[in-house]
Amino acid sequence: MEKFRWAYIGSGNIAKSTARNITGGEHAISAVYSRNQSKANSFAKKHGAKVYNTFDELLSEGEFDGVYIATPHTSHLDYSIKAMQAKKPVLCEKPVGVSVDEVDKMLSASKENGVYFCEAMWTWFSDVALKVKEWIDDKRIGEIKSVHIDYAFPGLMMSKDSRVLTPETAGGALLDIGIYPITYCYNLFGYPVTIKCDGVIKGGIDVAETVTLGYGDFDCVLEMSLSKLKEGCKIVGTKGEINVPIFHMARLAELKADGKKESFRGKTNYLIEFTRAAEEIRAGKTESDYIPHLATRDCMRIMDECRKQMGLVYPFE
Repeated sequence: MEKFRWAYIGSGNIAKSTARNITGGEHAISAVYSRNQSKANSFAKKHGAKVYNTFDELLSEGEFDGVYIATPHTSHLDYSIKAMQAKKPVLCEKPVGVSVDEVDKMLSASKENGVYFCEAMWTWFSDVALKVKEWIDDKRIGEIKSVHIDYAFPGLMMSKDSRVLTPETAGGALLDIGIYPITYCYNLFGYPVTIKCDGVIKGGIDVAETVTLGYGDFDCVLEMSLSKLKEGCKIVGTKGEINVPIFHMARLAELKADGKKESFRGKTNYLIEFTRAAEEIRAGKTESDYIPHLATRDCMRIMDECRKQMGLVYPFE
């Protein structure tokens, strides 16, 4: 089978990371557009791609099978809709937008143009997360009693002009890292009955929050922060528990139930994500079986509600 050709939009850190992981096998990067011309040239030279001076030029003249959008999330809406209007399949970095209104516009564009659109949430393209869901659905640990997920990294130590710390690019803990534990709980248990968010806002961004998603008989307590390094997921049931130490890019999930221990090992990487997305595009799908459109929309609804409760408004809104 011929290599799947990607058009990269953006040539920053996430673009470089994904490119390192996917090239050299069944994928190729054939086209690149970035607002930073020198970075685009360097990126293209390394990966044997052609640089385009404008996004419109890439869409009309580029030879590729799918578009991968790796720019700050405040620009995802325009790039995604333009690509889909040109009938180009899109894999867009998470979060795909900054509000449910933006997500709705992207999902409408996918439906109207009959073209693939998917959020690049690598966690749920991975067999490790899918195994955890299987354990939950099969009630291997019985009825759920509690869920606690931590995800934090010392983002406040980054350069002050970093996208993560800039209000104009919708920086902060919630959209950048909070989406991981929120999506994790949603994929396991669905949309919550109640949502509660207590956060800390400094300099126009949220630097930490505790989000409690209520499911009637149990709560998912999610803690995220830009001031420390911590990660873990623990799900406790009436018959046992599940632990996923590095849940967002897991290689290991552990099950303890009925006095027995069971481990599942696998990979969470960009190659798996891009390969499965490419397979879906080649199959003619317009949405992913791994990251359905409703999941992307519902998780953004949750984050919208968290922002509302925190009183977090971005300068461009």
